[in-house]
Amino acid sequence: MNKTQIIDAMAADAGISKAAAKKALESFLGSVEGTLKSGNRLSLVGFGSFSVSKRAAREGRNPQTGKTIKIAAKNVVKFKAGSDLSKSVN
Repeated sequence: MNKTQIIDAMAADAGISKAAAKKALESFLGSVEGTLKSGNRLSLVGFGSFSVSKRAAREGRNPQTGKTIKIAAKNVVKFKAGSDLSKSVN
């Protein structure tokens, strides 16, 4: 499912226009991004939680040459599914 299909589904389920659904989805995504950028955790009970974790710098290998390279430290987004979401998939 892509963004357009999600917007269509939201509009149909909520009985709103596609424009309103697109605005709501973009607002939600912006809120998630802002929360994670500030280093906070976002938790949606039953659905799951998003958090940011720091990945340390490390050494890796170039698979073509075998040469050792340095991989920089970075922040990564993690998602842990909630119990209701996990049960609905299984």
